[in-house]
Amino acid sequence: MILKKVTIAVILCLFLVVSVSAQQRGTPAEAKKMVEQAIAYIKANGQEKAFAEFNNPKGKFVDRDLYIMVYDMNGTCLAHGANKERIGKNFMDSKDDAGNYVIKSRVEMAKTKGSGWQDYVFANPISKKVEPKTAYFERYGDIIVSCGAYKPEK
Repeated sequence: MILKKVTIAVILCLFLVVSVSAQQRGTPAEAKKMVEQAIAYIKANGQEKAFAEFNNPKGKFVDRDLYIMVYDMNGTCLAHGANKERIGKNFMDSKDDAGNYVIKSRVEMAKTKGSGWQDYVFANPISKKVEPKTAYFERYGDIIVSCGAYKPEK
């Protein structure tokens, strides 16, 4: 009887942990919406004010593991909601842990398609682990605004 109650309690706790973990992750739909809102914010407030807001870890463009990233068409980071150390640095020739040229590829896709989705791996600021990620990006003038959602663990 006690073993049965303990087993049920453990199962309920596992469901709770999985539910809380899922709530800590943003979705691809939320990432796309954040990019659209970020571009509207740039249009309304200008790049300087917008980039400052994108870089604010407690601002309106950081939500759980979702954050805005902005790169110019040469691969230089102009704003990054999860890592201010990246701002001002060029990432055109850098690779992710899977060997992909993430920013070079994003720039090429932005030049040819204007917007879209990109899969890669990146360090999750919440879990601190390198995880698979999908990012939505849109070219706006001479910049690329993007936001990625980490893929659920299997």
